[in-house]
Amino acid sequence: MASLMNLHICCNAAVSRAQHSSASSAAGRPVLLAVPFGRPTATSAAPHRRRVPPLPHVMEVETSPAPALEPAVSTDFDFRGYMLEKAAVVNCALDAAVPLAHPDRIHEAMRYSLLAGGKRVRPVLCLAACEVAGGADAWAMPAAVSLEMIHTMSLIHDDLPCMDDDDLRRGRPSCHRAFDEATAVLAGDALLALAFGHLANPASYPTDRSVPPDRIVRAVGELSRCVGSEGLVAGQVADLEATGVGAPVTLDHLEFIHLHKTAALLEASVVLGAIVGGASDDQIERLRKYARSIGLLFQVVDDILDVTKSSEELGKTAGKDLASDKTTYPKLLGLDESKEFADKLLKAATEQLAGFDPIKAAPLLHLANYIAYRQK
Repeated sequence: MASLMNLHICCNAAVSRAQHSSASSAAGRPVLLAVPFGRPTATSAAPHRRRVPPLPHVMEVETSPAPALEPAVSTDFDFRGYMLEKAAVVNCALDAAVPLAHPDRIHEAMRYSLLAGGKRVRPVLCLAACEVAGGADAWAMPAAVSLEMIHTMSLIHDDLPCMDDDDLRRGRPSCHRAFDEATAVLAGDALLALAFGHLANPASYPTDRSVPPDRIVRAVGELSRCVGSEGLVAGQVADLEATGVGAPVTLDHLEFIHLHKTAALLEASVVLGAIVGGASDDQIERLRKYARSIGLLFQVVDDILDVTKSSEELGKTAGKDLASDKTTYPKLLGLDESKEFADKLLKAATEQLAGFDPIKAAPLLHLANYIAYRQK
């Protein structure tokens, strides 16, 4: 009970900070220079431990409309405020879910990567999908937390020398650089195990049983499929096999890689939110199609940013795909056609939301736009 009360106090304080940040920056909101998708559309550490840098309190969200396009959604919705508020609550829940414990070092590594900032797109998508299905944030928060744990695990492992070999993540040293490779591997493993434990634990949910057990079981199964050998892992394996082999990679194979490596977890984010929110099977499948479109869109934009932005702008190493001879959409289609493809994916995603309450669907519409026009 005391820990739940502390979480409640922490979340209220975090939301208050986020709302203040949103209000104080309204006049000087950062300008979003969109990727022009033109039409075609904490016990003290032992002496050997590194000191973990302070964590950011609030994330920065770029939300200005793309100057080259008409806004895809109404500008009345305060997307920046929404993202800041949801991310603040998610960050508080993540902090509470992974307290410092013995052994200190592994928990420090888990927290180092999990609480290192980030846009929190996946947990916010989960909360938004639950909302559009008629649910409440408290219903979806266990799933949102679990998704971010798994996403962080994938980043820790992806940065390892045996994978993508990246020294920078979210603007600071990758986990294996801040600690060591063995600790990074184990931190990722621990986050994966904890994610499923958190999602399946009845104590994670409201005590009024507003989320029935059958929904929780279904959500666990969905998440397992999306991140296992038929989902995220399949995409990572296919990506590794296609890197530096010299033989050309087809567009179909590239799509397979990214529908699994990137889109699968975004799909899980939306579908888990819909499941715990009580959506019908038809609604879940429409939201699944929306998620697959924005998942592929996320990767297309990532590929474009990798060749058009600097490491300082991205918060991770730019140009690595080119240096490792990795097949990307710009490499296969060219930059202009990649932008056109991104525009088509954005249109396909928004079309899937047509049958939902437009007020409840506004966050999902704006999140699709945000993924399309993000700058890092």
